[in-house]
Parts: sequence; C-alpha cells; structure tokens
Amino acid sequence: MKLLRHWFTFEGSVARRAYLVHGAALMAVKYLTDAALIWFLAGARWLPSDYITTGSSFEHSKLAGAPAMLPLILSAWTVPFLWVGLTLTTRRALDAKVSPWFALCFVVPLVNYFAMLLLCVLPTADEPATEPAPMAYRGKRQGQYAALAAGTATGVLLVVIGVMALRSYGAALFVGTPFIMGAITAYVFNRWYPATSGETLEMVMWTLGAVGAALLVFAIEGALCLIMALPLAVATAWLGSKFGRFVAQQEAGATAHIVMVVLLAPLATPLIDARSAVRTREVRSAVEITAGPDIVWRNVVEFPRIDGPRELLFRAGVAYPIGARIDGQGVGAIRYCEFSTGSFVEPITRWEPGRRLSFDVTRQPAPMRELSPYGIQPPHLDGYFRAVRGEFRLIALPDGGTRLEGSTWYDLTIHPAPYFALIADFVVGRIHKRVLSHIRAIGEAERVLAASTSP
Repeated sequence: MKLLRHWFTFEGSVARRAYLVHGAALMAVKYLTDAALIWFLAGARWLPSDYITTGSSFEHSKLAGAPAMLPLILSAWTVPFLWVGLTLTTRRALDAKVSPWFALCFVVPLVNYFAMLLLCVLPTADEPATEPAPMAYRGKRQGQYAALAAGTATGVLLVVIGVMALRSYGAALFVGTPFIMGAITAYVFNRWYPATSGETLEMVMWTLGAVGAALLVFAIEGALCLIMALPLAVATAWLGSKFGRFVAQQEAGATAHIVMVVLLAPLATPLIDARSAVRTREVRSAVEITAGPDIVWRNVVEFPRIDGPRELLFRAGVAYPIGARIDGQGVGAIRYCEFSTGSFVEPITRWEPGRRLSFDVTRQPAPMRELSPYGIQPPHLDGYFRAVRGEFRLIALPDGGTRLEGSTWYDLTIHPAPYFALIADFVVGRIHKRVLSHIRAIGEAERVLAASTSP
C-alpha cells in the first residue's frame, strides 16, 4: 500500500535516484507486458524502438491485422502508467526546484523522453534558508468566480483552436483539453481558497458544464457530440483537478506558468495526435429468419421504406436507415441505402444470389444531425467516421430458414479510438438491427403469404 501511494498519489518527495529506479522498473513492467500481449494476440515481436516507429502508420506496422480488442487492452493498460508517471514527474520536478507544470511534458510523445532524461540528471535543489511566507487567500466566493472564469476561458480557447484552427478531433482535444481545464480551475481555486478535494472537484465539474454550455451557445459544437465525449471529459478533468490542486499547494507553482501551459498546449497537438492509430474496424450482426434464402435475398438487395424510429438514439439525431434501392444487377450495379441524412452510394463488388452481397461505399451522408438551435455543421461530421464497405451473407438453415449476417467496415479518425470505437460499434450495431429486423419482418410475412396462397 505504501508503494501504491507513492506511485498514485502526490504524497512525499521523489529524489533523482528514486525517480530513475522507479521509472526504469515501471517501464520494464510496461514493456514486458506489452510485448507478451502483442506476441500472444498478434504473433509479433515487440521491440522498445517500436514505441517510436509505430504511430499513425499503425496499419503498416507489426500490429497490422491484430485483433480489434488489442488496442483497447493496450490503451487500458497504459492509463495507470501515464498517471503514475505524471505523479512521479511532478514531485521530481519540485525536488529539483523546477515548475511542477513542467511535468505535463511527460504526456507529450517524444518530448517525454527528453523531460525524463533531464529530471534524471538534475540534482535535488538546496532548501531555502528561510521558511516561505504563508499563502495569502482571498476567500471562497472570489476563488470560485476566478476559477470558473479561468477554467472556462481555457477550455473554450483550446476547443476553438483544436477544432476550428487545427481541425483535430484527437486525444489532445478530448483528453488534453479537459485535463488542462481541470488543472487550471483547481489551481486558481486553491490559490484563492484552501479548498478540499471535494470542493475542488465540484468546482471543476461546474467549469466543465460552463465550457459545454459556451460551446453550445456560440455554435461551436452540438449537444450530441458533447454527450458522447462527457464520460471521457469528466474522468480526465477529475485527474486534472488532482494535479492542479497539488500544484497550487506548492510554492514553486507560479501563476505565470499556467499562461505558458495554455499557449504551448496547441503546439503539442500534432505530436500527440500524429501517434493516433487509424485502423479499419468491422461490426457484424446477425438474425435468423423463418424464410428461405431466395425470399431473403430479394429484400437484402432492396427493401421498402422502414417506419420512423422509436429508439432515442436515432430520434436524438444519429442517422438511421430508411430504405434501399438498386440500379442494375450483378457486379457493378449501384445500390443506394437511404438514410435520414442522405444516401450511401454502394457499388456492388460481389453478387451471389441467395448467398452473398458485397459492396464498397464511395459516398456517404453526414453520420448525424447535431442537436443545436443553430443547425450547425461541425467539422467532425465530415469524414471523421467513414464507412468503407459492407456485406450481407445468407446461410441456409436445416429447417428451411436463413441466417442473415450483416457486416460494416469503417475507419474512425476521432481519438482516443478505443473509447470512441465503443460508441461507433454500438451505433453501427443498432443500425444493423434496424435493417436486419426489417428484412426479417418482410421475409417472414412473404413466406406466410406464399404458404397461404399455394395449392
């Protein structure tokens, strides 16, 4: 327990030797576990140099073709090491009389190696001859106003720069922005008032809500996107509050340093997001239909209009399928899958009547209509979710029925991908269910009708 407190909290100081020993040991554990997971799940040898060479070229690296769960496992395994590294680096910076805000370099790829090396070299600074003057607080109410203003301004500014200027929907936006916003809110609040952890977290959550409201009011983002990002933002803002409160309690945390953090954060975005892996994911769904493959096939190729959705997900603005039609037959025919926001254009690449229908996706509509009073079209609606291809497979069952399987392959360039892929997989799965259930209802109704009219 003592060791866990040393790693996961900001208790105690970290001298140069301790930083080197603990850091090296944790890096070894992290590497050996990563290498073992990659070996067993992907059949590839993982070297220390692969951490540098593998990034945006994920699909062309040793991990190409790895199971879809591998990135999720590796990401979940990495999170505690990031936090431990941040707590150790923050206290090592203080031990060397370096601004604790310098510890944020630990989470920036490539820069973190130089930051860790520097802190392994710098000696413990001499203690001042006199005790520092006690911190002069200004009051809780004033601190709340100051923290809310500083945190909201920081959050909105970083979102505007990331979305409008850099057009980046990556880890820097969804993880870095709420963390920095939470850290600055907590820092300002605790410099003005000696707040508890609970009071600090409450203040950070109010600020997070204010940032979301500002993004809605100024038509920067819609409510649906904010709701999807909320769990991730709450978690990272909470961690930021821990960091900011600790820094505020230290004499070394000069207020001027937070300005430098806000200014340098956008500059780190390319380094962080350039490491984000893009891989094609498959979502597969299936239903069993009490009708033969010949009947099911006709309704797979094209099907009549589906009734309006009852699901809250689709009524909230996520695009949903309405119907499908086709021009021509066989390979080269063009299938149009009509959605609430427009049509998917799907050239047929494989035509096996009663067995398989495969197609590419050459054009797609917006994946959703954002919930906003302004009718906005934020950048994330344009190409950040891209369907690549799809396929229906029909399997004849011994009882005369059909097992209908549907697959969609898509690329997702919103990061962290393991988090947003869970949302995307769920949404695509619900779309599949809407289509497959409709085809099942039509096919079974046709079978009953055919049976009732046969001699």
